[in-house]
Amino acid sequence: MRIAVYPGSFDPFTLGHLDILERATGIFDKVIVAVLENPNKSPLFSVEERIEMIGESVAQNGNVEVDSFDGLTVDYAKKVGAGSLVRGLRATSDFESEFQMALFNRKLAPEVTTVFLMTSFANVFLSSSLIKEVARHGGNVDFAVPESVAKRLARLAENRGQ
Repeated sequence: MRIAVYPGSFDPFTLGHLDILERATGIFDKVIVAVLENPNKSPLFSVEERIEMIGESVAQNGNVEVDSFDGLTVDYAKKVGAGSLVRGLRATSDFESEFQMALFNRKLAPEVTTVFLMTSFANVFLSSSLIKEVARHGGNVDFAVPESVAKRLARLAENRGQ
């Protein structure tokens, strides 16, 4: 079985992430969306909330699993038996840091291959940080995120307004 890990903070999970994930499921038998628990960041949503939102967004896809991890991504990949890491690219600006990370991961775990997938043109401008910024100010981001994420962002905006 070909297993891949799609790691990230996914705060929040966007249609760009979903686009990459859907194409990855066409390549791999199972894709594990691995939400990074990063104590150095102050996320908008808890790890549990992100797992729940991603799960709701991919419920119809039987070869997707959602989990969380901390530590090195390659260690997590080896632990779950994954031979590949999936990384999404939007533009050339993403490539430099992703390429450096892929090379470093290859030194740490040569048996784990990084696979880069380009996002669709429709999603090339999406970023979690932009979505969070617009949502914080009450802007509509429904076009950029799955429905379950849009609902939670709207609730956050309502709670801030009270």
